[in-house]
Amino acid sequence: MKADDARSYLDELVTWATAGLSAGEVLLAQLSGEDSDFVRFNHAAVRQAGNVAQRSLALDLIDGQRHAEGSVSLTGDVKTDHGRISAVLSELRAVRAALPADPHLLYSTDAGTTEHLIGGGPPQPGEAVDAVVEGAAGRDLVGIYAAGQTFRGFASSLGQRNWFSAATFNLEWSLHHHADKATKSAYAGLQWDRDVVGAKLDWSIRELEALGRTPRSLPPGGYRAYLAPAAMQEIMGMLSWGGFGLRAHRTKQTPLLRMVTEGAEFHPSVRIAEDFSGGVAPDFQSAGFSRPDSVNLVDEGRFVGHLVSPRSAQEYSVETNGAEDHEFPVAIAMAPGRLPTADVLSELGTGLYIGNLWYLNFSDRAACRTTGMTRFGTFWVEGGEIVAPIEVLRFDDTAYHLLGDRLAGLTDQTETILDSSTYEERSMESFRLPGALVEEMTFTL
Repeated sequence: MKADDARSYLDELVTWATAGLSAGEVLLAQLSGEDSDFVRFNHAAVRQAGNVAQRSLALDLIDGQRHAEGSVSLTGDVKTDHGRISAVLSELRAVRAALPADPHLLYSTDAGTTEHLIGGGPPQPGEAVDAVVEGAAGRDLVGIYAAGQTFRGFASSLGQRNWFSAATFNLEWSLHHHADKATKSAYAGLQWDRDVVGAKLDWSIRELEALGRTPRSLPPGGYRAYLAPAAMQEIMGMLSWGGFGLRAHRTKQTPLLRMVTEGAEFHPSVRIAEDFSGGVAPDFQSAGFSRPDSVNLVDEGRFVGHLVSPRSAQEYSVETNGAEDHEFPVAIAMAPGRLPTADVLSELGTGLYIGNLWYLNFSDRAACRTTGMTRFGTFWVEGGEIVAPIEVLRFDDTAYHLLGDRLAGLTDQTETILDSSTYEERSMESFRLPGALVEEMTFTL
């Protein structure tokens, strides 16, 4: 079954299943699928190549306020898939009979149809391979390339139909110097640009050459630092862990608690939104509710909005804005600032250039304090020039400093970072983030 045929196939399956429903039953169905190419590199050569084509169907069978959920892998053979769906629906009816009513159940009763197709321009696998092999020039590069079409569809027995697809690519790599000394980078998005990936590989080579110098060991303390967009992704990932969901705020479990109880603020230049118009996540969710183009979360440093799932909307008597039940952002975007991206080293002057952060966790969730490690691509800079690599450091600092009173500036360009997770299927989550110059970042060892 081709990807282009999956939409009509979803309609056929749900129309068929609807005809067999009992009186009062409602069926919600969400199709997830992908047609992806994968290439694995080692020593800047192709070591493994392949492709994945898969489609699965998640079902929610509802009767009043009782419901049960299940899923089935689709084969593309109508007779086989009808049999699989029929078996799952029979199991769901048996499970549902033993379940209590769900007081927070809320689903779309719309009967409309939507379509959103993001064409993109992923390269042919051979073009990506050539860029890596030529750009790495025989160095010890390891990495993975994933590209192709990912798609989601929603259909209900009430007549609603939604479809979304995006054609994306994601290339991640590390250049290894020796032992655990390496530099890490990535290039992802919708439109492939050979010059961009070439420039990123050139920067990785520049970092690799710097790794050959004697590393510097810094004592604990506060240091002026530049956080590259990949490092900012880790910080934003921690903020997303309960930071923006309505339920986390109402139950006082959000790491941004001080923003809503004490009036704490980030720097006025910080603006954060869930921006579906610039991401690659579907513009509808699993209960059929549409998502707006953008949901403002932080504006001019102040918290201004929540992500609200249908369940939270039902529980707290507010309107949903199409978040999934976990209420984590899936298309997060931070507005750029005024710091010239090309001048980050000279603007840093003397301090730490941090390409990546690792192993982050909250050290004090209520204070939005996070701890984590530097690892790849962290260098000591003097006079705007990279001087030496840095031995691994642990930081422990709060976002109210890093994005607040110690924020010196955000870069004037943002970078698109696609979540590289392929567990079960390619992720459709994305980040668009600038780099950040911080007057002082606290390191504990």
